[in-house]
Amino acid sequence: MALDSRVPKGPIKDKWTDYKNHINLVNPANKRHIDVIVVGTGLAGGSAAATLAELGYNVKAFAYQDSPRRAHSIAAQGGINAAKNYQGDGDSTYRLFYDTVKGGDYRSREANVYRLAEVSANIIDQCVAQGVPFARDYGGLLDNRSFGGVLVSRTFYAKGQTGQQLLLGAYSAMNRQIARGKIEMFNRHEMLDVVKVDGKARGIIARNLITGEIERHSAHAVVIATGGYGNVYFLSTNAMGSNATAAWKIHKKGAYFANPCYTQIHPTCIPRSGDYQSKLTLMSESLRNDGRIWVPKNIEDVKAIREGSKKPTDLSEDERDYYLERRYPAFGNLVPRDVASRAAKERCDAGYGVNATGEAVYLDFAAAIERYGKEQAKIHNIKNASAEKIYELGQAIVEAKYGNLFQMYEKIVDQNPYKTPMMIYPAVHYTMGGVWVDYNLMTTIPGCYCIGEANFSDHGANRLGASALMQGLADGYFVLPYTIGDYLADDIRTGKIPTDTPEFDEVEKEVKDRIDFFVNNKGTKSVDYFHKRLGKVMWDKVGMARNAQGLTEAMAEIKAIREEFWKEVKVPGSANEMNTELEKAGRVADFLELGELFAKDALVREESCGGHFREESAEESGPQKGEAKRNDKDFAFVSAWEYKGEPADAVLHKEELEFKDIELKQRSYK
Repeated sequence: MALDSRVPKGPIKDKWTDYKNHINLVNPANKRHIDVIVVGTGLAGGSAAATLAELGYNVKAFAYQDSPRRAHSIAAQGGINAAKNYQGDGDSTYRLFYDTVKGGDYRSREANVYRLAEVSANIIDQCVAQGVPFARDYGGLLDNRSFGGVLVSRTFYAKGQTGQQLLLGAYSAMNRQIARGKIEMFNRHEMLDVVKVDGKARGIIARNLITGEIERHSAHAVVIATGGYGNVYFLSTNAMGSNATAAWKIHKKGAYFANPCYTQIHPTCIPRSGDYQSKLTLMSESLRNDGRIWVPKNIEDVKAIREGSKKPTDLSEDERDYYLERRYPAFGNLVPRDVASRAAKERCDAGYGVNATGEAVYLDFAAAIERYGKEQAKIHNIKNASAEKIYELGQAIVEAKYGNLFQMYEKIVDQNPYKTPMMIYPAVHYTMGGVWVDYNLMTTIPGCYCIGEANFSDHGANRLGASALMQGLADGYFVLPYTIGDYLADDIRTGKIPTDTPEFDEVEKEVKDRIDFFVNNKGTKSVDYFHKRLGKVMWDKVGMARNAQGLTEAMAEIKAIREEFWKEVKVPGSANEMNTELEKAGRVADFLELGELFAKDALVREESCGGHFREESAEESGPQKGEAKRNDKDFAFVSAWEYKGEPADAVLHKEELEFKDIELKQRSYK
């Protein structure tokens, strides 16, 4: 199958404007005759459902949570990017585009990214109009802070609750349309498969998670907005309910996957505490605005801290290695996530990890508290302020900016991060790979769209911080509502899609047979038993450091786990009731298939890219294609972001390489 990205011709800065001027539209009077299903009601799905309903389409929205307010988008704490240049520090649409493409190691689709940068400013206006309480500066203007991988401040934020506040804005817009009858909301429903009629997506089969009832829902188009698949690793920053089922089901019905092995390893997570942990907790990247990352310089100090005979506060400045500031002086602690994660892993692998497991570095706010305290003392005309007073004033500023994050950390770790440096370590977070989509955000199944984190298009091999919320809302508010009309214009005379057809019968039978198998299988092992085993293989062999031997072993091990799963999995309870183990069984079955594809993709990518370092395994010799420039002492490879000469090779269609300021040339890593 030949993939047609449908990227319009012409200069990249004019593509989106010209494209909107020429695509087909649906008359407002005709929109009321067209149905659209939206699966997932996080920021991407919620904003899409609200906007499509506002335009006049009949929308059915599905959430497996008890309310769209519970979507995992609330966990995005730090902020949302937009090229408004409120700080007057040189930001622009082009610079946001450039930073996003560069931060993704030149593996994004440029046309989509430029469109994202273009509409970013509109997102902020939309959300302010909805009442989202963005932080404001002394003069009342919207405030900005910095995130990794950029040299400007473009991140709008609402304390450490940005995702939650933006989701409440989208939810309020949805509620307005629910009240008008334009959105029919299905909470506690899970899509279990897509139905195709004459090759087009025409509906879904869903399960009512309360009653267990299997339902048929038809529409003229289906939109998948179900987020990423980081839970394939079991331990990740995702909520345990986050899954890949909807995206994987459309993949098995013909929607191509792209870049499945590109996973973001977030550097700022609370380290794992043991083998019985079910998830990891993310501390916002915004903390790196004021926190300084370090480990002890001397291995003796590391041992003393682990043994408890020394505290981190006992070490002087000369005894600390602020390794990001040392290696990357221009960006310091605000390097991109992949760079920060690899650097932390290198220090811990070298033996400098500071917790009991040896998998933690410090994130220290002492310098920021002192700096803010002295500034506040001057503002309040407090002369000869004591160290205690300076600390008190500085802590108040830090608390105002990050208070809920500090509170969350203290509840989990039982340490006061104002007094003792936080401990952090990289963990699986976002997935840049996902369902392949064209410029219209349509998959390779006609009439099936995919938006937000569930698609692959915008972030390449690494997502810059505060860009997830930007993409989700851009797709939902400002892109999909335009592009979906180009497809639906042909359906204004189609009429209601019936559900009493052989196509719906066949898919419903497949779904029921699978459920019946799970509840009737006489296995002896729980779903979590298999999920944990999969996660360990994924982290050990398909995580940050990869090699051909390990990836080949991983594929064989995942296949063996999957075969055992179908023989030995035990699901208690019945299908005709609320049964969370049954829900998990279906999701883990999908992860066990996705995991093998994930490893296969990583195997054929003989390159170091994003958060993943491609090592040379025992049976390999000589330079590989795309082999990284490596410093063995620092376990570092030169990514596109770090490289000072020609940028990395681009995995893009040639017709998309039109931005002459970025010469996307093939280069060798040597």
